[in-house]
Amino acid sequence: MLSKRKKLSKKEIKEDKLVTTYYKSIEFFENNKQKIALYAGILAVVVVGIIFYVNYRNDQNEKANLELSRVIPLYDAGSYLEAIEGRKGTKVLGLKKIVDEYGHYEYGEVAKIYLANAYNMLGKFDEALKFYEDYSGSNDIYKATSKAGQAGYYANKKEWEKAANLFMDAANISKENVLNAEYLLNAGIYYKEAGNLDEAREIFKKVKKDYSNSMAAREVDRYLTVLED
Repeated sequence: MLSKRKKLSKKEIKEDKLVTTYYKSIEFFENNKQKIALYAGILAVVVVGIIFYVNYRNDQNEKANLELSRVIPLYDAGSYLEAIEGRKGTKVLGLKKIVDEYGHYEYGEVAKIYLANAYNMLGKFDEALKFYEDYSGSNDIYKATSKAGQAGYYANKKEWEKAANLFMDAANISKENVLNAEYLLNAGIYYKEAGNLDEAREIFKKVKKDYSNSMAAREVDRYLTVLED
């Protein structure tokens, strides 16, 4: 007569499954160790490649920052053409060269805004627009400057609605931007010029309410007075 089989406890069942899994893992490794080694090697190459790429980008970005720091004094002094072209016989590359060499890095993106502003100050508005539109950096202040620069271009062309929309875009990028009141004021002015009086009125009221201590707020009353007549 067969003896009654002993019932395994939950602990013993778990231990048995663990042992089974262990041996299956060993068997899988033995059967596939060449593939595993290959995949591990590929993964290592990818990781090294990523590290190299990140380090390279950081290095290039720092070089762009250095070059930008050399040319900014020319820009701040109002020597816009020299800031664009660089100073011969010195290490100052010029904004145009910096953008050409480092335009895909963060400080190269910043150089685009300075380059656009410099062209704008020289009356080269089409060149300025090109670099305002080309900005794709991560800094919210420069994003807003890019939109405002484009807005100024279209305002100069008397494309009022487009200018107003771009100034609104600039004002909506970051709540922390100290120029938001000015952007909104300009948006209201150009909506007014475009004949969109209701939109202009609402924007002027917003400036007066949300930015009551700003210079822009002191200007909206005269626009509101005209709109209410």
